[in-house]
Amino acid sequence: MRHKSGYRKLNRTASHRKAMFSNMTASLIAHEQITTTLPKAKELRRFADRMISLGKKGALHHRRQAFAFLRDDAAVAKLFGALAERYKERPGGYTRILKAGFRYGDAAPMAVIELVDRDPDAKGAEDKARHEAEMAEAEALE
Repeated sequence: MRHKSGYRKLNRTASHRKAMFSNMTASLIAHEQITTTLPKAKELRRFADRMISLGKKGALHHRRQAFAFLRDDAAVAKLFGALAERYKERPGGYTRILKAGFRYGDAAPMAVIELVDRDPDAKGAEDKARHEAEMAEAEALE
């Protein structure tokens, strides 16, 4: 019997799965809330909680471990800065999964995964800053 062993493979190769969860974890750290399918959200929770635990430890070795997985300087900086401070008293359970209905195209169950006590302004802040920079550049050219 293989009760409670393993993880969801999600019909992907190991390398694709690793890259996908690395990217999704970095996006979750940057935006603090993302929408994905329910099985992916449930798997992503394992990686996100592990990264925040590394951030709370704060040593150079843990920073290097986090960077080896995330491959994103901004995400690692936020992880070891703002998020480590926010969750320093919390013993675990840094993410929350909310069911969000079904996707129109294939009726896949969707979910919103977010950080507990998240900053509402973080969602889309990167895109807003990029848009404002493009608008300022366009006005400068006129």
